[in-house]
Amino acid sequence: MPSKVHFFLAATAGFGLLLVAYPLIAAPKSSNSVAFEMVVSVGATTCLPDATGVVEIRPIGPVEIMDVSVQGLPPNTNFDFFVVQVPKAPFGVSWYQGDIETDKHGRGHQQFVGRFSIETFAVAPGSAPAPVVFNGPFPDASLNPPFNPIQMYHLGLWFDSSADAQSAGCPATLTPFNGEHNAGIQVLNTSNFPDDQGPLRSVNP
Repeated sequence: MPSKVHFFLAATAGFGLLLVAYPLIAAPKSSNSVAFEMVVSVGATTCLPDATGVVEIRPIGPVEIMDVSVQGLPPNTNFDFFVVQVPKAPFGVSWYQGDIETDKHGRGHQQFVGRFSIETFAVAPGSAPAPVVFNGPFPDASLNPPFNPIQMYHLGLWFDSSADAQSAGCPATLTPFNGEHNAGIQVLNTSNFPDDQGPLRSVNP
C-alpha cells in the first residue's frame, strides 16, 4: 500500500483494499476523513521489522478524532504516542498524547481527541517558570524558551521503558518520551512523509 495520505473520497473498492490490509481500522465516519500509514523507525528496523501502524483522522467541527491501530509489536507491552515536529531525531517540539497497550498478539488501538490538523501547533510567547516534577535522566526544565508558533504535523510511537525495548531485542537507549521522561526507543513514525509535509497538514478542520 502506498505511504501517502488516503482520502476517503475514493471509491468503495479502494477503501476495501485498506480494510483487507489493515483489519483493525474502522470504516470512516465522514467524507473528509484521512488515513495514512506509520512506518518502522530506523532504530527498530532490525528488532521489529514487521511493525506497522494505521491512523485515521476524522474532523468533527472544533476537534478531530484520531484512531491509531498498530500491530507487529511485542505482546502485552505499553507504548507512548506523540505528535512531533519532525518524525526522526532531533524531533523538535513534541506533544505527549497518551499510551497504546498491545494485546497478546502484539496489536493495539487507541483513540485520541484534540486538534490534529493543519492547525496543530505549539507557541511560547515568552519565558515563564515551569514546574519541576520529574528529575530522572531527562529532568524537567524550570524555565521555557520563548518561540513563535511552530506547526507540528508528524506522529511517533515509543517504548514506554528501555527494559521492554531490550526484552524485544531492541537497543536499551533511554529517551524522554513518556510521562516520567525515562522511555525507550522510537518504534513507529511518519517518516514516510517529508519533514515539512507531515500527514496532519493534509487534515482540514
